[in-house]
Formats: sequence, C-alpha cells, structure tokens
Amino acid sequence: MNGVNHAMKKVRTRLTFMLILLVGLSVLAAGIFSARILKNSYIDALEQNLVREIAIILATDNWAKEGSLDEMTAYYGTRVKSLKDSAGARLTYIRADGKVLADSESNPEEMDNHLSREEVREAAESGIGYSVRHSNTLGQDMLYAAEPIKNGNNEIIAYIRLAMSLESVDESLNKLWMYMLIGLFVLFAVAGLVSYRIAFSITRPLEKITRVAQRITNLDYGSRVSVMRKDEIGQLGQAINTMADSLQNQLQRISEHKTRLQNVLMNMTSGILLVSKEKKIVIVNPVAEEYLGYSSDELVDKVYMEAGLPHEMAQEIEMCEETGSPVHDEFVLHFPNERIVELNITPLYESDGSGSGSLIVLHDITAFRRLERMRSEFVANVSHELKTPIAAVKGFSETLLAGALDDPETARSFIQIIFDESERLNRLIGDILELSKIESRRTNTTDFSPVELRSFMEESLRTVQGEADRKRIRLSLEAESDIYMEADEDKLRQIMINLLSNGVNYTPEGGEVRVKVEVLDEPEEIADDNGEEGNDKLVPAYGDGKRERIRITVSDSGIGIPRKDLPRIFERFYRVDKARSRSSGGTGLGLSIVKHLVEPHHGTITVDSQVGVGSSFIIELNVLQEGL
Repeated sequence: MNGVNHAMKKVRTRLTFMLILLVGLSVLAAGIFSARILKNSYIDALEQNLVREIAIILATDNWAKEGSLDEMTAYYGTRVKSLKDSAGARLTYIRADGKVLADSESNPEEMDNHLSREEVREAAESGIGYSVRHSNTLGQDMLYAAEPIKNGNNEIIAYIRLAMSLESVDESLNKLWMYMLIGLFVLFAVAGLVSYRIAFSITRPLEKITRVAQRITNLDYGSRVSVMRKDEIGQLGQAINTMADSLQNQLQRISEHKTRLQNVLMNMTSGILLVSKEKKIVIVNPVAEEYLGYSSDELVDKVYMEAGLPHEMAQEIEMCEETGSPVHDEFVLHFPNERIVELNITPLYESDGSGSGSLIVLHDITAFRRLERMRSEFVANVSHELKTPIAAVKGFSETLLAGALDDPETARSFIQIIFDESERLNRLIGDILELSKIESRRTNTTDFSPVELRSFMEESLRTVQGEADRKRIRLSLEAESDIYMEADEDKLRQIMINLLSNGVNYTPEGGEVRVKVEVLDEPEEIADDNGEEGNDKLVPAYGDGKRERIRITVSDSGIGIPRKDLPRIFERFYRVDKARSRSSGGTGLGLSIVKHLVEPHHGTITVDSQVGVGSSFIIELNVLQEGL
C-alpha cells in the first residue's frame, strides 16, 4: 500500500504542477498581450501628437526658404532650436537629398545622410512616415515622425521630422510588468492551493480504486470501492466493483469445480495420472501414489520418462503420444506391492486439434485375475473330484456287465461300491451347489431368531450319533442351560453338522468328539505362532478378529492337522490327507461352507490342532446381531 500512496503522491504533484503551469502560462500570455496592446496604444497616440505638432510647426513659419548651405543651416538651426521647447520633442530639418541641415539635439555636420531612414522613405512615398528605433545619437529608443515640405510645383524640397523619446512608455510598461508579476505570484499561490485541492479530489478516489485493484490482484475478491461520486471516476469505481463481483463468482465456481474434481480424484478406486503436452506429470491421485509407490510431490512437475515410473508404463505413454491413439494393456507392478494393473491411456486434445497431453487410468485387477484363477482351479478341482467316483462307477459297472453278475457275492460287493460312489457323488454335487449358492449371495438373507444353545447342540449331536456309534466314538456336550443367542438356526445347524461330521470322520474308532459352549466375559486375543508343528496355539482362519460373547468349541481326538496345512484348510477341495479323506467320503468343501456360513453371523472361526492328538474348531459369535 505504501507503493500506492507514493504513486498517488507523484500523480497528485504532477497534476498540481500542470494546473499551476497552465494558469501561469495563461496569465503570462495575457500579460504579454496586454503589454503589447498598451505599447501600441501609446505609440499610436504619440504618432498622432507628433503629426499635429508637425502640422502646427509647418503652419507657423516658412520652411521652404532657399539660399546657400550656410544660410540655410544657420536659418533652420535657429528655427529648430527655438521650437524645441515648445514642441517638447527633437526637431530635425532634412534636405530633400537627405542632408541634415538642422537638428535640435546634435550638430548636423556630424550626422549621417537620412535619406535612407525608414520614416523619411515612408514620408516620401505616402506623405507621412513613422519609425520606432534606437537612436545612436541619443542612446535611447525614439519614435520618429516625418513629413515632406513641398514648393509651389509640388516638389519635395525638404523633410521636417519630430522625434520623441519612448522612455515614458517603457516606464509605464515596466510598472505594468511589475504589477503583473506580483499578481502572477499571488495567482500562482492561489492556483497552487486550488490545483492541489482539485488534484487531491481527483487522485483520492483513484488511490482507493488502485488499492482495491491491488487487493483483487492479490486474490482478495471481497474488497470493494466505496466511491459515491456520479462522475467518470464513480463509474470507474462501479466498474471495478462489478468486475470484483464477477471475479468472485467465477472464483467460487472454479473453487467448487476444483473441490468436486479433487473429491472425485481423491475417492476414485482407480489410479489417475495426467501428463501435459510438455510431457510433465501434473496430476496424481492417492490411488496412483499407492500403486506406484511414490508421493505426488515426487511425481508432479517431473517428465514422466524421468519420474521413476515403471519402464513398460513409460513406453506405453510415449507410444500413445506418438500415435495419438488410445492404449490398453496390462502389466505387473512389483513395488511397493506386487499387483496386476490394467493400464488405459487416452490422448487429450486442445480445441484447435493439437495435442494437450495424456490421461492415464490404472485399475488394480489383481483380485479379478485371482478370482479368474480360482474359478479355473474350481472347475479343475470339480472335474477331478467328479472324475474319481464316475470312473469307479463306470469301471465296476463294466466289470458287472462283463460277467461279474454271475458271482452273487462279487456282484453285491461291486454294487455296494457303485452305491457308495454314487452317494459320494451326490454329496459332492450337493456341497458344490450349496457353496455356489452361498458364494453367489443367493442365500444372503439371514433369518435371525433366538436359539437356546444346549437343546440345539443336543439335537445336532443326535444327527451324527448313528455314524459315531458305528465307529464307537463317544460324543459329549458341555453347555449350561438357558444360554441364548441370535442366529439363523438353519445356517448354525449346517455349521455344527459339518464340524461334527468332520470330527467323526477323522477320529479313529474308540475316540471322542466334544462340544463345549461358553459365555465370554472379557475380550481375548487370538495368538498366532509360527513355531514347530504341533504347538498348541490358536491360529486365525477366518473373520474380523473380534471376540464376541459366545464361544462354541468342537474338539476331537483324531489324527490332527499339520501346522503347515492350517492356513489352507478352509479352502475349497483342500485335503490334508487325500486318501483318508476320500475313503471317509469327504468332499473337501465342508470347512469352506462353514467359513462362508459364519460370515453373516459376524463371527470368527479358528482352528487349534496337534498331529496325533486332535483338533479343535473354535467359533465365536455375537449374542445380539442387531445393528451389525
């Protein structure tokens, strides 16, 4: 603002000086003009007086007397000197040839020929002549008036000339100039004060307007001019205010659009990079930072070939700029995390058709490719699982058709095998369909209702009691009465049947399967140990890690699960002992189904196992499901 004040002071000073100069020049010009007119008026009046004086002189005496030079010199010398005082002027008698015969002030013998004098020439031509010049004889400015003297033949025989000093005129003019200078000085003072006031009244609102313009330049669009004048300066202030309103509105719209764009870029699940036509990266969103392992500060304003981008990506961008065609490709990022990225590059153009850069969109398709791989593996596993019982059914059927039917005992054995394999095939198809429905969310509707856990567990144990009796496996339940929780009873029953069936199938004859239900008072941590096989630790298998209010533990005294297999036992078709699993009729999908059924209950399932000792599956569920 000090710069504005200084600039306005300079403008105010210049404007004041210009106004004073204008007034001074005007007054000076008027003075010169007035002095000129006054001088001319004085001279005109003097000329008329001299003409009258000459007329009187010529009427009072004989000025045409002739004689010798000495006689004429003496005669006219006496006459001019006698008339000097009465005329009040210098009187000169000049012969027709320019010879001065008499002069009231000087010796005519010492005077030059006056025929070339301006007043003499003019008198000879027009009858009266005037001249104003400096007299070398008297040393001052003189006004001369001359008139010819003629004889009876109308011939010029001489000239009578009167000269009057202009000293009085000069004195009058000097007084005029003195008064004029005094008046001019006073006028300058008054004009300076008035000019300053005028300049101040003009520059003050301009100063305000300039300050507001500078604030607007510094992005202070709320600043306004408070000029209330109705003249051009007021119109300028109003125009500045209108411009500020327009800029503020435009800035607000730009800010809103920028905020929207930033929100879009910040919340997009895809990585976005924008490369300018100068090949510099100008925009990087957080997802792109995460994918590439660089912050925006490390990428923005850097040429993409030098910014540390993956080599394949930089080559694709360069290809897009050279060809002007969109590019679509996939590549693998190994840093900071390994992921498969889909790359889409679109060239951008200006309104005139020239290139303005490229837009790069990155999609993380790692999960999609993993799902494709899982789908492919699922199809392969299903084919493999279906192939075994189908091959067995086909093989024993061919054997029967080839003649084994004639041996009743062999035929019965083969038919039993065919029946067992068809039952296994039926269970496998049923589990596949069930798992497919669960994973496709077709059974995502969960009907929660209060479940009394002791009676529910007793009913679940009765379901597998027959199989347990055949293997002489003892089933036990440890649960208090009146323990309730909210759960989908059908899904919870399917969970328990699968876990109990696994326990019975993988427990040798004479073993035991136990079910324990307990209420948890305090949250507990899940321990994860990477120690040697057989350590008695809980290993998380699925869930969000929350310890809820109810814990259900299904334990067996079976063969156990090796430590290295614990993280994968909930995968589809994964078997620890494939030969034992098939012989027991397992499909490899039971635990995968259990995992998916625990999900809608917002619970966790973990496994604790020791080879040769047994396994324990621990499920923890919320007592209340509302609000989850």
